[in-house]
Amino acid sequence: MHRRHFPRALALVALVALVATGATAAAPGATAESPTPATTNLRATIDTILADTRLAGAQASVVVVDTSTGQTLYDRNGDRRLVPASNTKLLTSTAALELLGPGHRFSTDVRASGKRRAGLLSGNLYLRGGGDPTMLAADYDALAAQVAADGVRVVTGNLVADDTRYDRTRLGPDWTWDDEPYYYAAQVSALTVAPDTDYDAGTVIVHAAPADRAGAPPVVTTTPATGYVRVDNRAQTVSDGETSISIEREHGGNTVVVTGQIAVGDEPASDWVTVWEPTGYAADVFRAALHRHGIRVLGRTVLGQPTPERAHPVARHDSMSLGELMTPFLKLSNNGHAEVLTKEIGRVLSGSGTWTAGLTAISEYVADSGMDTGKLRQRDGSGLSRRNLIPATEFVDLLSAVRAEPWFATWYAALPIAGQPERFVGGTLRSRMAGTPAAGNVHAKTGSLTGVSGLSGYVTSADGRLLAFSILLNNYLTASVKSLEDQIAVALAGFREGGASSARVARPAVPETPRTPEGVECSWVKPITC
Repeated sequence: MHRRHFPRALALVALVALVATGATAAAPGATAESPTPATTNLRATIDTILADTRLAGAQASVVVVDTSTGQTLYDRNGDRRLVPASNTKLLTSTAALELLGPGHRFSTDVRASGKRRAGLLSGNLYLRGGGDPTMLAADYDALAAQVAADGVRVVTGNLVADDTRYDRTRLGPDWTWDDEPYYYAAQVSALTVAPDTDYDAGTVIVHAAPADRAGAPPVVTTTPATGYVRVDNRAQTVSDGETSISIEREHGGNTVVVTGQIAVGDEPASDWVTVWEPTGYAADVFRAALHRHGIRVLGRTVLGQPTPERAHPVARHDSMSLGELMTPFLKLSNNGHAEVLTKEIGRVLSGSGTWTAGLTAISEYVADSGMDTGKLRQRDGSGLSRRNLIPATEFVDLLSAVRAEPWFATWYAALPIAGQPERFVGGTLRSRMAGTPAAGNVHAKTGSLTGVSGLSGYVTSADGRLLAFSILLNNYLTASVKSLEDQIAVALAGFREGGASSARVARPAVPETPRTPEGVECSWVKPITC
């Protein structure tokens, strides 16, 4: 077990600063023995919110800390281990920025083995994956263009898809089987395709458009266009009535079944569907791109073989930086990004692209940052596993500690921001807390599973103090308790201790948020999950 030294050191620095300025505060890391009237009122407000009947029989863990002093303003069951859902991404994302660095990039390259004569390659062409979760069909097309520009016209051997940077375990060990067809539980491979600029790697978007006449099946297409997915179209176009199209992939293969009905003249129905074995999906998209650029591969497609050291480079694509990737990752709570980063951490630090190696390294980092890893369990990178158990107080310790990291401003900006309507600014908080003191103020990670909700992050109080908070709610039976989280966050945004001795800090600066790459469009929008 690691010693929790960083928060104590941070609190000691804050205490020295307060003494130097003549301010007074409670012992760092502990609730004041005689709270001020404002703090007493805040606690009563949060207690009232948590007494809501929607939480009857449920579990609630809430901790609020003033990051400048280390003073605990509120603690309800802070040491209780609860399922955190996507709040788990706080651990994965901070560890990735520290261990890989904000400038880390994923590389996908094409190499050739065998003899070259004019445009003939007498050997294999290797597509080697580097784990990039942002590879689009357009990127594979650009790789194919580079191969053509290198002079290759005919490949006598095979197209080999090399995904050996990571292991072949495609799904998290605790993920439920009925999540497997849906985009938030995509299979993890070092070689994959994303269909859109949300970068939902390992998925294909299936569109069902009405036919011109009633009685005919809808017209089904995919983005990207691929023969890797087989469509079983059982749906029907109707003259009128409500559109009710269901699109779901059958377990164990790539047959997508389309059922239901769609009315003539209605807009197409679209859904994101995971593919079975994303390595083959990437190879299919790349092989089609080669064909478009006039390159014939005479052999078959082979999956999972390593690229020989002697193979010479032909083409290469580098991803955006990890610092830039934080925006789609955290704003949209992308589970696939979390799992790729977990395996990438393992690969870079120990040479093993596995969940076990990655989670070990993440655990070591967060322990050094002040979390007591003997009091929590992390089973995946995203929070999809229900065996993740993390107390709210441990989240707050991490949130307090990472403020000192050189990459903090990038990470803080990448967190969802309450009440900001742009998807890549507000993210999963874009429709929450609008018109309140929390709007444009709260930067926090959301979390949702059935019966599980969480919100952990930062809010600047009305008297200018940066508060770190964690709200974890488990085992409720109602549809949603997110309005209770919002009420707590709004109360914190309006909190004012009063008096000249209150410690004040400037709200962290937010760097410019990266936008969708020029020339790339995504006209469809799926519901945001968290």
